Parts: sequence; structure tokens; C-alpha cells
Amino acid sequence: MSHLILVRHGQSEWNLQKRFTGWVDIDLTSQGKLEACKSGEVIKSQNIKIDYFFSSLQLRALNTLKLIQNTIRNNNQVEKAWQLNERHYGALTGLNKDEMKIKLGEKKIQEFRRSWNIKPEPLSKSSPYHPINIETYKDLPKENIPDTESLEDTYNRVVDYFVNNIEKKLSKKNNILISAHGNSIRALCKFLFKLDEAKVSKLEIPTGNPLMITFDESNNISNCRYLDQER
Repeated sequence: MSHLILVRHGQSEWNLQKRFTGWVDIDLTSQGKLEACKSGEVIKSQNIKIDYFFSSLQLRALNTLKLIQNTIRNNNQVEKAWQLNERHYGALTGLNKDEMKIKLGEKKIQEFRRSWNIKPEPLSKSSPYHPINIETYKDLPKENIPDTESLEDTYNRVVDYFVNNIEKKLSKKNNILISAHGNSIRALCKFLFKLDEAKVSKLEIPTGNPLMITFDESNNISNCRYLDQER
């Protein structure tokens, strides 16, 4: 038996401001830090040892994971992967979601946010929000840096990384925790639970509430539940 715990980072400063964040490297709010600590507490209550930790390159996921590790007293090395980053929202990056609903219509914004293969217009490379202008990604090869992404694009990079770097560890009965983002976790859930495109578009991923997936001896999912039952 093995466990995979998926945690969407705690509330970020741009979550609070209702802005499209994507690859912009935004930190946690005070509430987000509390959510991360609560995540650590409910994970600790399961009395399981986490063997491997994975995170995106982004500050909000890394700091969520750091607070979880401090709470559970496990400082094993963290594997950081750009493939686990949030979806890139292209030209929507930095814009307020409510304002864009008024400007473009709620249906269009929902289409951009949750459709499978529709992507927003590319973000200009001159924008300070473009990843090529953000210090976090200075060592990332330019060919790996998108201008915009669909959920399908996000799915392809996330699942490829999961299959090649995480799945084999799970099959060897290791317990693994991934700290990531709404869309990267949504992509993983589509893969793990074999969700179709319509179902995955309706899947909501709450901040700071660990989703624990249990695999049986044959590496099939035997149980799945959110650990913070109050939420």
C-alpha cells in the first residue's frame, strides 16, 4: 500500500486579489500560511511517513510545502520541477477575473479557465509578468517557457513528469506528497481518475486541503479523501 498526497498551495496574494496568476511567482497571504500549517497538522494526524516531496518551482507551492514539512517534522529533500507549475494564462496574466468577466463576458472567461484545448492570447515577451523576465526561471531553457497554455498543454507536461519521475516511486510502496497548483493538480486528477474533459472542467481544487489517494498492493486506487473534513 502507498499514499499520494496532493496539496494545492495555500491562498496566495493574487488569489486574494482575484487575479490570473499562472507563472508569476507570487507568495502566500497570512491566511495561505495558516492553510499550509493546517495541512501539515491533518497530514501529521495520519501517522504515515512521507518518503518523497515534490513541488513546482513557484514560491507559493514551495512555501506551502516548507510549512507542511516544519509541521510534520520531516525535512527530506524536495524535488522541484517546472512541469508542476500552474497553467500559464497568457495575456490574461495579472488581470482581475471579475473585471475581465465584465469586459469579455462570463462565458468567455469560463471558457479560457476551464476548456480543455482553448488557450488565451500569448503574453507579450516584453511584459514583466512573462516568465523570461522573472528571476525564478532564469535557468530554465527558453524552449520550456510558454507564452500561453491550455489545460491540455498543462496536462501533457504534468502527466509526463508524473509518469517518468513519481509513478515508479509509488509502485515501490513509497508515500509521496506533491505541493502544486489548481490546474496542475486538476491535470493529475484527470489522469489518475480517468476523468473525461467535461468532468475535469468542473473539478474544483481547494487551497490548502490535502487530497490523500491510497493505492492497494496492485497499485490501483483503493481510497481517496480530503483530510480536512471541516472544509
